Amino acid sequence: MAPSSKADKKAAGDVAAWMFNVVTSVGIIIVNKALMANYGFFFATTLTGMHFVTTTLMTIVLRWLGYIQASHLPLADLLKFVLFANFSIVGMNISLMWNSVGFYQIAKLSMIPVSCLLEVAFDKIRYSRDTKLSIVVVLLGVAVCTVTDVSVNTKGFVAAFVAVWSTALQQYYVHYLQRKYSLSSFNLLGHTAPVQAGSLLILGPLVDYWLTNKRIDHFAFTFPSLVFIILSCTIAVGTNLSQFICIGRFTAVSFQVIGHMKTILVLILGFLFFGKEGLNIQVVVGMIIAVFGMIWYGNASSKPGGKERRSHSIKHGSDSSQLDDKV
Repeated sequence: MAPSSKADKKAAGDVAAWMFNVVTSVGIIIVNKALMANYGFFFATTLTGMHFVTTTLMTIVLRWLGYIQASHLPLADLLKFVLFANFSIVGMNISLMWNSVGFYQIAKLSMIPVSCLLEVAFDKIRYSRDTKLSIVVVLLGVAVCTVTDVSVNTKGFVAAFVAVWSTALQQYYVHYLQRKYSLSSFNLLGHTAPVQAGSLLILGPLVDYWLTNKRIDHFAFTFPSLVFIILSCTIAVGTNLSQFICIGRFTAVSFQVIGHMKTILVLILGFLFFGKEGLNIQVVVGMIIAVFGMIWYGNASSKPGGKERRSHSIKHGSDSSQLDDKV
């Protein structure tokens, strides 16, 4: 295959993976908001456990159909990943509860520099000046869009700190495990989803009761609420899978940068469906800055010397030849 054709095929795959992640992520936000606002189902951690139960069922079907092959993931690495992932889920929920919306958004934005730090420290990635500046522009634009009041308290800061670092470590670990053990997105999800499902279904009701002072066994389930729960779990299968696919194709930093486009799309969809409420000159300016930064980042990181480049200290078969293709 000609190099240009191969590059075009990879670019098309990257766009498809990103669109898959955007559609499922935005969809699950809308469904979960409706579930909480209309039916009072505020058990976010338990709901995430249900998401992973559905994802586990999907991996069982895929294994039966032959799309997931037998693979090996050491128990120690599996448990570390699940620990990071569960701390990320619980930490984000607690951070949202204990912090102002402004500080919660600032904490989420800080995941990009934290992800950069992890990749520089562990993968010896180097960033050009333009790449670094483009990341700053993206952060600035999203901050202008989303950050309003910013108030900080000690316990909220600790929750945000745990949430940010555990999320960054989880996303880094997805890419690390896929490279180290030559695991596809399906294979890795097949290993991790059952353990996350079990652990979150055990811890979820306790965490949710602590956060909301409500017990899930006292929730009055109705047919409409069950329909929304099933819909949420169904979309979550795509969300979980698309996250693994995207981090496998990109780096954790690129996934975070491109992922902020979802924030912009949610704001735009809010304007289209709910009118001009919440849309002002500050939001519009922030959108323009963020989109400019994302375009700049794409160009800067793909240029020679500006691309996120991995060292060749880790080589695992055919994977080692593909490391420099990650952007």
